[in-house]
Amino acid sequence: MTNVFQQHGAFSWCELMTTNTTAAKEFYSRLFGWTMEDKPIPEGVYTVLSAARQQVGGLMKMPDEMSAIPPHWGVYVTVQNVDTTAKQVEELGGKVCLAPMDIPDVGRFAMIQDPQGATLSIISYGLMA
Repeated sequence: MTNVFQQHGAFSWCELMTTNTTAAKEFYSRLFGWTMEDKPIPEGVYTVLSAARQQVGGLMKMPDEMSAIPPHWGVYVTVQNVDTTAKQVEELGGKVCLAPMDIPDVGRFAMIQDPQGATLSIISYGLMA
C-alpha cells in the first residue's frame, strides 16, 4: 500500500471542525470504533482519530471567529511542495483561501479553492523535502 503521507496527490487526512468535541468523540467512537488521543495545541486540544491503530484524521473545536460556519469535515491532499502547489492553484484559475503556513511537528499546509468553488487543504508533511 502506498504511504499517503508521501504520495503526491493522495488524500491523506480528514479533519472535523465542530462546536461540541465531546459529543463528536462519543458519536464517532461508537459509530466507527475509532480510538482517540487528545493532544495539546496552542488553540486548545486536537484529538487524533485512529482506526485499527492507524491515524486517519483529527477533530477540534471550531474557533470563535468561525461561529457562522456549521461544523464540517475537511480533507487534506499530500503535495510535494505546498508553496509551489499554491502558486499553481492560482495559475490554473483557483484561489488560495488560507496562505501556506507551518503546523509545528507536522509540516506545511494551505487551504485552496478550485475554479468551481470547492475547497480542500494541501499539505506537505515534515518527512517530505
